[in-house]
Amino acid sequence: MTKEDWANPLRLAGALAQLTGRSFVAMITPRWEFAQWLRQMEILGWRSLGVASITTVFTGMVLALQTAYSLPSLGVKYYIGSVVGKSLVRELGPVLVALIVGGRVGAGITAELGTMKVTEQVDALRSMGADPVRKLVVPKLAACLLMFPVLTVIGDLLGILGGLVIAVFQLHLTARFYLNDVLSSLTIQDVASGVGKSFFFGYFIAMVGCYNGLHAEGGADGVGRATTNTVVLASILVLVADFFLTKLFYIL
Repeated sequence: MTKEDWANPLRLAGALAQLTGRSFVAMITPRWEFAQWLRQMEILGWRSLGVASITTVFTGMVLALQTAYSLPSLGVKYYIGSVVGKSLVRELGPVLVALIVGGRVGAGITAELGTMKVTEQVDALRSMGADPVRKLVVPKLAACLLMFPVLTVIGDLLGILGGLVIAVFQLHLTARFYLNDVLSSLTIQDVASGVGKSFFFGYFIAMVGCYNGLHAEGGADGVGRATTNTVVLASILVLVADFFLTKLFYIL
C-alpha cells in the first residue's frame, strides 16, 4: 500500500471494492480449484487453531476472574456462566480471533503475494494467460470466509471451558451450575451475531492482505512495509466494523 493510498482513503476503498468484485465473480464462476481452496484452509485456518485456542481459553479464564472479584457484593459469581458466554460469543470471541489470527494470516498473505509481485511471478502468471485474482486471491478469500467462523466457534467453546475451570476450581461452583447458566443465557441471535461478524472480519483480512501483497514494490523492504500496513489496516477495519456490526445485529 503506497503513501497515496493512506492519503486518499477513497482511492483505497475503491481499489479494495474493485478487487472484491473481481474476486467474488471469479469465486462463483467455473472453473473452481478446490484443491487450492483446501490447501489454503489448512494453511490459514488449521495452522491458526493453536494461537486462537490459547487466546480464547485464557480470555475466558480472565473474564471469569475479573467479573467475580470486581463485584463480589452483588453475587456476580453465580452469573459467571452468563457473563462469560454472552461476552465471548457476541463480542470477544470473534474480535480476538480476528485480531490475533488475522495478524498472522494477513501478514502471511501479504508476504507471500508481495514476494511473488517483486520477483515478477505475478507478471509471469499474466503472461501465461492466467488470472492472478483467480489463482492467488480467490483461494485465500474462500479459506478466510470459511475458516474464520469455524475458528470463532471453536474459540468460543474453549473460552467457555476456560471460564468453567475458574468457576469450579477458583469460585467453587459446580460444573453443572455453570454450564446450565451458559446454556440458559445464550440465544440463537447471540451465536448468529458472533459468527456473522467473523465472516466480515475474514473478508477484511483477506482483501487487505491480498491487495497489499499484489501492490507491493521496492524489493524486500517494500514487502516488509506492505506486511506492516496489512496488520495495521486490517486491525483498524476489524475494530471499526465491529462497532457498526454490533449495532446492526442488535437492530436485527
